[in-house]
Amino acid sequence: MSRNYKFRDQEKLYFVSFAVVNWIDVFVRREYKEIVVDSLKYCINNKGLEVYAWCLMSSHVHLIVGSTNEPIDGILRDMKRHTAKSILKTIEQHNQESRKEWMLWMFRRAGAYNPKNETYQFWQHHNHPIELSDNL
Repeated sequence: MSRNYKFRDQEKLYFVSFAVVNWIDVFVRREYKEIVVDSLKYCINNKGLEVYAWCLMSSHVHLIVGSTNEPIDGILRDMKRHTAKSILKTIEQHNQESRKEWMLWMFRRAGAYNPKNETYQFWQHHNHPIELSDNL
């Protein structure tokens, strides 16, 4: 990850994008999408996240965000941690998931490369924040 991509000014809006490891198409099932949407709603209502635009793709998320309370990077870190745990638990319990074993294997394999992971890694680490300017 390049060090040029940081949340430098909490007063600004940022375009952020984060992806599932190996760009796995997870968000093709409603229950996985709902976890992300519910988490966004929670962060808006409880952490001061301001969401101006969002797009949930099959393997990644795009957001235009700001924050009134907490640092944006902390909010996104907590959101990614929560959604990763919830989605992985749902995958493990989902009997109709035809890709269950393969996906868990891929997440376990990605998790093995980082000693901070307990078992799995769901999201790629970076958010690639780009500060949005009001200069047109």
